Amino acid sequence: MTHIVAEPKIDLPSQEPLAGADGLSLAPSNRTKRDDISGNAYYLDRQAGFESNARTYPRKLPIAIRRAEGIHVEDTDGRRYIDCLAGAGALTLGHYHPVVVEAVQRAVADGVPWQTLDLTTPVKDAFVEELFSTLPNEFAGHARIQFCGPSGADAIEAALKLVKTATRRSSVLAFHGAYHGMTHGALGLTGETGPKLAVRGLMPEVHFLPYPYAYRCPFNLGGEATWRASVAYIERLLDDTNSGIAPPAGMILEAVQGEGGVIPAPDEWLREIRRITREREIPLIVDEVQTGVGRTGAMYAFEHAGILPDVLVLSKAVGGGLPLSVAVYHESLDRWEPGAHAGTFRGNQLAMAAGAATLRFVKEQTLDRHADAMGERLMAHLRRIQRESPHVGDVRGRGLMIGAEIVDARAEPDRLGARPPCRELARRIQKECLDRGLILELGGRQGSVARFLPPLIVTADDIDRIAEIFEEAVRAA
Repeated sequence: MTHIVAEPKIDLPSQEPLAGADGLSLAPSNRTKRDDISGNAYYLDRQAGFESNARTYPRKLPIAIRRAEGIHVEDTDGRRYIDCLAGAGALTLGHYHPVVVEAVQRAVADGVPWQTLDLTTPVKDAFVEELFSTLPNEFAGHARIQFCGPSGADAIEAALKLVKTATRRSSVLAFHGAYHGMTHGALGLTGETGPKLAVRGLMPEVHFLPYPYAYRCPFNLGGEATWRASVAYIERLLDDTNSGIAPPAGMILEAVQGEGGVIPAPDEWLREIRRITREREIPLIVDEVQTGVGRTGAMYAFEHAGILPDVLVLSKAVGGGLPLSVAVYHESLDRWEPGAHAGTFRGNQLAMAAGAATLRFVKEQTLDRHADAMGERLMAHLRRIQRESPHVGDVRGRGLMIGAEIVDARAEPDRLGARPPCRELARRIQKECLDRGLILELGGRQGSVARFLPPLIVTADDIDRIAEIFEEAVRAA
């Protein structure tokens, strides 16, 4: 099903011009008259005039999207793209998938209330039942769920409050390269320093630990020695009474770091981290906002290692692409008082209907296995490109969450063979991809990692075309 959005007729009031974030005027001008410029240029010009300076994606992906269906989007100039961003991984089934559309239309036809705070409904009950059916039985059998505000960051905030309340401790352990959101507490847990510099007084007592990033090993070891050194460092740190770290309220991690550069944690490392935290009674929070619901080749990324978290944070795909986030956790942590975490939009019934339909479809169609097969196919293409181009330093990922790290081929490699990241070349490759009809995002150190997050319904032919465009872009850039 394709929805066509009519271009609005815009009549601006006659008054003093308003200054936009980029210094543009919102008053009628030769730049913003609809007859003078059209399509993408018109809407991007308008956006620059009234939207916040914090906007990000339009700066690197300068398009205005008119339509979307499946894995494709079409801009207002009529150009068609393969969407390898997919709402930062939220659109598991792509745009306007029939099962999601049908679920939402049925809910509307049945007169389901759109928002219910935390009052229960049959739709909510069905969503919880469907979600718990996708979780390991050992976890689901002792689980409680907290519905949070629409964003994953709000569920991260809830998880922090939960473990601090349950343990009566204050310090939190996070990891280099982590991304957990842009709200105050979540930003405090995030590794990237850029967004933090202008925001003083972030959550205190956050201690960052080395993540097993073998390509750029924090211990300058590489290979299996990277995760082994990380485990040894963390265990000794926690047992050192002079480490300066008070007993933690919790540890939070991503089984595959997303914004940090698509870095999968080795299964052995995750098992050791689970052992360490369990032995020391430190609640383990696993952030699966981006990895959850089949993305990595399993329903949840922690399942690859055969571990169970104490707290699981979900958003993006869990709402079928509509705004929804939840924290699911072990019942022993359920010690907070009524009203300890709230939010007006935690009762999004349309998102719950869409989410239940998505979870059911992913499970019944074994899209997690499909993601694993398609991911292997894409990584095989990318590794061939890597062998042929010294500018692709590393290819890694899990399922349909894949990264290709772009490096400066002119620079000398370090003792582990890694060359410096090259932001400028990565941006040129991103632009060349866009010019050829492929939308992908950058992440990782210095924004040098090309990230592939296509919907899980992508086909083998689609994968081959994605790789073909990327290869052309690398050569052109």
